[in-house]
Amino acid sequence: MTSSQLGNKTKGKPQKQICQVVLDHFEKQYTTELGHTWTSVRDVLTYPLCWQYAILLNKFSQSSELENTLGVKGYHPAFQRPLPYLPALLKCYIRRTPGRFPAQKHQPGKLKEYYLLNASSLLPVLALEVKDGEDVLDLCAAPGGKSIAILQCAYPGQFHCNEYDDLRSRWLKQTIESFIPYPLINLITFSKLDGRQIGNLKPELYDKVLVDAPCSNDRSWLFSSNIQQATLRLMQRKELPSLQFQLLSPGAETADYAATLYGGLPVCTHGSKMRLTVSLESSGLLLKHCILADHWSILRALSQGQKTAM
Repeated sequence: MTSSQLGNKTKGKPQKQICQVVLDHFEKQYTTELGHTWTSVRDVLTYPLCWQYAILLNKFSQSSELENTLGVKGYHPAFQRPLPYLPALLKCYIRRTPGRFPAQKHQPGKLKEYYLLNASSLLPVLALEVKDGEDVLDLCAAPGGKSIAILQCAYPGQFHCNEYDDLRSRWLKQTIESFIPYPLINLITFSKLDGRQIGNLKPELYDKVLVDAPCSNDRSWLFSSNIQQATLRLMQRKELPSLQFQLLSPGAETADYAATLYGGLPVCTHGSKMRLTVSLESSGLLLKHCILADHWSILRALSQGQKTAM
């Protein structure tokens, strides 16, 4: 696909409309909780062109033409300085000016060349530091972006992708099929287990566990076209912190060694080596009152080899 074809696909799409009920709720809650930081978080939430601004290349379907096109359109590698863990085949591109790169459609039997995501979604994957041969569990795997990123980094011994929701589980399988070739895909185990019980079912089975716990997904509900559903979601989101913590403990029990929450907050310990990496950044926010800085700030700090304060 040429640069002009890519550009034409992004034109003429209708703009998302903000749901005022949700925005008013966020203004009240987050102004109190986040203070002046809410302004930058609000800018990201209300500007869809800032979402999924990064492009993760698929090493199983490499294209030099694609990388040339990205260069022409102003994209550059997201990570430009040495990091403690940065596999050579993990290639992610961003650019300074906001904009959406066109997504590729699923075609049975054909691998996609890239995956669109927020660059901050790669941070828990990098923190996990997966090595070849390690047994890995992605506890809440849908839609599959972090699973794909893990497989760009290493070849796990066992790779278990779990997603409890039936619709999202089908979405996960389709995503993996679009990026991972045979016979490697045959080594991936899919399940629809309740993540709160999986620790009892498979205790201390995995070397690494990634928990992308269900979050409020603020940015999606902010643009909801159904006010009644949006209002109901605002009520349900109050129960999310409890669900998130319920998922963390079984995830740690499933791990073989010590577990820590990504960002340095302790969860539990079983030994001295393992790391349970937890990602709750989908909406720009972490558990309850814990703020995760906006994606650009985190990416900038990481690319400078600094530790971002959570």
